[in-house]
Amino acid sequence: MMEDIEYKLEPVSATKVASEDIDRTFRSSCIDLVSGALGGKVLGFSDEWFAEASNLLTPTPPIRQPGKMVYTGAWYDGWETRRHNPAPFDWVVIRLGVASGTVEGVEVDTAFFSGNHAPAISVEGCFNSNDEEVLSWAGGKGGWETILGMEECGPSQRFGWKLDDPTAKQYTHVRLNMYPDGGIARFRLFGHAVPVFPDDTEAIFDLAAAQNGAVAISCSDQHFGTKDNLILPGRGKDMGDGWETARSRTKGHIDWAIIRLGAPALIQSFVIDTAFFRGNFPQSAKLDAIEWKNEGEPGADAQGWAEVLEPSKCGPDQEHSFDCMIKDKPFTHVKLTIIPDGGVKRLRILAKRAV
Repeated sequence: MMEDIEYKLEPVSATKVASEDIDRTFRSSCIDLVSGALGGKVLGFSDEWFAEASNLLTPTPPIRQPGKMVYTGAWYDGWETRRHNPAPFDWVVIRLGVASGTVEGVEVDTAFFSGNHAPAISVEGCFNSNDEEVLSWAGGKGGWETILGMEECGPSQRFGWKLDDPTAKQYTHVRLNMYPDGGIARFRLFGHAVPVFPDDTEAIFDLAAAQNGAVAISCSDQHFGTKDNLILPGRGKDMGDGWETARSRTKGHIDWAIIRLGAPALIQSFVIDTAFFRGNFPQSAKLDAIEWKNEGEPGADAQGWAEVLEPSKCGPDQEHSFDCMIKDKPFTHVKLTIIPDGGVKRLRILAKRAV
């Protein structure tokens, strides 16, 4: 197919990631830079006749409603364009949910698109502060640079690619190209936020926010809601966009989640938010912190965790504010422990950078 397309992309080396390995490959070290929950936004598209492009950025998995029909035809939870596209590809331009970011990998999910799925895709990026200029390039070359070259897709499946050389370049926008037309349910752009920190080194701000470079690296359980939700902006819209664990049945049970902060921090205070968790909030919560200088990431039982918030009672549907017990020591990671289990919407670590 590539040989027949005049629009050429630079060669990029990438390794295909099996569907079952996508989350394990990316979710412990990266964030989804274009997630709608993070603030990713569709700015424009070539076509969305059958299903809206904004569905690509929905953080939850696609769903299916067999037999549901709308004005344009069968309802799909994704982006679907008209048949017989005369251009080489359909496209959608997305502004990242962070100031800018570097990219490690891509996921395209064609769930429930079979017979109308995208045969192939590519991804391009740019760094530009002017949304209107980026949109003016439409389906042309403009200032786009290749992030992922043309890759084949298939029906109703998750497809992942890990860049062999993750981008050092920062991007503010990406364009997902679909050859020549069809449907895609979800698009994920895995990478790292490049935050813009305050010039004032005494400024106190949330260093557990995804926009400020934080990543939720591990947890004991995420049966009902993923750990990644803890670091999102805002207070969410319902119980579905928080971190929630399964009910425990053993005495002395606890659950935990570890967050790598966006920069080494002098922590001043915390906010543990149980918004919308009204009958399933934790009985209490505690926080530990560590300055990790070894390779990899600290485990829950690593040597060096220091208690910075003793077990403290929690209540339903509210923000709980606490002072940090150690304010003069730098930390790189925090561990939120909930007792015995339950749901937490957001964790805020209000801190100065340890410059």
